[in-house]
Amino acid sequence: MKLSQFKYDLPLNLIAQHPAKSREESRLMVVHRNTGKIEHKVFKDIIDYYDDRDVMIVNNTKVFPARLYGKKEKTGAQIEVFLLRELNKPNRLWDVIVDPARKIRVGNKLYFGDNDELVAEVIDNTTSRGRTIRFLYDGDDAGFRDKLELLGETPLPRYIKRTPDEMDKERYQTVFAKYEGAVAAPTAGMHFSRELIKRLEIKGIRFAEATLHTGLGTFRQIEVEDLSKHKMDAEYFKVDDYACKVVNRGIEEKRKVCSIGTTTLRALESSVTAQGLLKPTEGWTNLFIHPPHDFSINNSLVTNFHLPKTSLMIMTCAFAGYDLTMEAYHTAIKEKYRFFSYGDALLII
Repeated sequence: MKLSQFKYDLPLNLIAQHPAKSREESRLMVVHRNTGKIEHKVFKDIIDYYDDRDVMIVNNTKVFPARLYGKKEKTGAQIEVFLLRELNKPNRLWDVIVDPARKIRVGNKLYFGDNDELVAEVIDNTTSRGRTIRFLYDGDDAGFRDKLELLGETPLPRYIKRTPDEMDKERYQTVFAKYEGAVAAPTAGMHFSRELIKRLEIKGIRFAEATLHTGLGTFRQIEVEDLSKHKMDAEYFKVDDYACKVVNRGIEEKRKVCSIGTTTLRALESSVTAQGLLKPTEGWTNLFIHPPHDFSINNSLVTNFHLPKTSLMIMTCAFAGYDLTMEAYHTAIKEKYRFFSYGDALLII
């Protein structure tokens, strides 16, 4: 398929600028793959579609305050530094994106905080906007993390046209979040409250966890019309033995196995045995899922409504089918669903 096929026009007023008042009170569109039926629900109604011994797999990655604002030495020019991933913990080396990039050269020092509490040195160029920087901090790792927490900002996507606030620290995060490393939230999981999880568990639904640290590669603009030529940036993921036992039992019992989010789905599809079961895996995946794709693990999916021509939307089309996904998106626009990270949810069963 071609990239241009995944375009749609979205009224700007449908881009959610804030989360729903309650996580589980987001709207939920339910799409049935076998019949094409589309239903309109509230997210907490998801409990009606799953039964005892069905399985849900969530992404337990945790978003860190990845956006820093600082100034360049000597000139004092204002600089934004977006932390992508830590390359070397003892040496405090980080892969980052800088803006404006033209002002930042190897050897420059960058200062963060009103009193220059944190200093970094640019040591390499990686891409046109990418740099490798080394933080010059003499304290221990806990102290360094405290500095990042103090000086960093919740990395809300640019289409959310406001300054992050205290609420975002909680809401741009799932209640499953455990392992820090993501620069973007696994947004499908943000619809689950602790109370909803408890109700699902009481009904007998079994939960498993995987980790995929969402990086900017997931959202990087696809620049080739032929999807087979697109190369995804690698992202760290881990699927442990316990998750495999829970998921494989669900597969063998022919239960519903639901991936909560496209990031979770990437981790699962990167960990498949020749027999179509889940295997324990840890490493880096650059898997780009696009139609046609034969999914091995899950038979249902919770996701959000994604930006046009992105890997996330394309992966949704691979799972639900192109025509049905596009119908769902056009229906969502007509019914004024809220789109993107803080928007409403889509259940594909």
